[in-house]
Amino acid sequence: MPIRQITIIGTGLIGGSLGLALRKKGFKGKIIGCDQPDVLRLAKKLKAIDQGITDPIKACQSSNLVVLATPISTTIDLIERLAPHLPADALVTDVGSTKSEVVSRAQKAFGSRAPDRFLAGHPMAGKENSGIEFADADMFCGAVWFLTPLPGQNVQRGLAGDYVSWLKKIGAEIAEMEPREHDQLCAWISHVPQFISTALAASLVNEFGENAPVLDSGGRALREMTRISGSPYSMWRDVALTNKSNIAEALLKLEQRLAHIRENLESRQLQDEFELAHKLKRASSPPSHADTKKTKKKNKQSQ
Repeated sequence: MPIRQITIIGTGLIGGSLGLALRKKGFKGKIIGCDQPDVLRLAKKLKAIDQGITDPIKACQSSNLVVLATPISTTIDLIERLAPHLPADALVTDVGSTKSEVVSRAQKAFGSRAPDRFLAGHPMAGKENSGIEFADADMFCGAVWFLTPLPGQNVQRGLAGDYVSWLKKIGAEIAEMEPREHDQLCAWISHVPQFISTALAASLVNEFGENAPVLDSGGRALREMTRISGSPYSMWRDVALTNKSNIAEALLKLEQRLAHIRENLESRQLQDEFELAHKLKRASSPPSHADTKKTKKKNKQSQ
């Protein structure tokens, strides 16, 4: 089933980039944006959308695909709010960094029809800057786009299948897994890196003051490690709230590793840590559901 009209609620960095990417790859349907008036004006000027509507319910009236590109708490609220008003054949999807609570809310809102009405997604793409002015048509080229299908959901059929084909056209690499496994994995590969960068940048400010030119002195390594510390709290607050246990567990394990390094700065075990770190594989393909399970099984056996 072809997608004729798309509504993107939240035409900021991710939503705006999606609109630009779809146009670049030849999407001929209509793209409706939903956001604040000033954001919509710029999104239309940049040709990320064809029309802007500030009311979410009105913005979705004639669309058969609705993309929720908002902070997670807003996405959860919108699922409940929009469900009774959407066209009968419309598919809703999201781009949130956590999936378990989003999927749970969608199952409640859509009931038995949830597998036909909602597809949870998460593109592993972004920048430290937010807003439509930073949108990029090539944002998703080579990026993993996680999908966490509902039980019994076939993402290759109907609107879901057409949507997935467009994701591939804009350069995304699709990886499927269960919501719970997604949240545990992303705690390590996305959420903890953000908090490491935040903690390092905050520590540098405390140690040297906010006007000290430490980034210039530190060189590329420091700039790379602190680059994402500029990410907005409004987004990461929701991530922390909806994936608290996984993030807390990952941070605890990392704290223990750092403590081990601190306690062995003069011992041979420091070399062991470097040698272990060098074994991290630089994979060229996204992790599959099976790969994730194998990794977990191997980790449990080695404990």
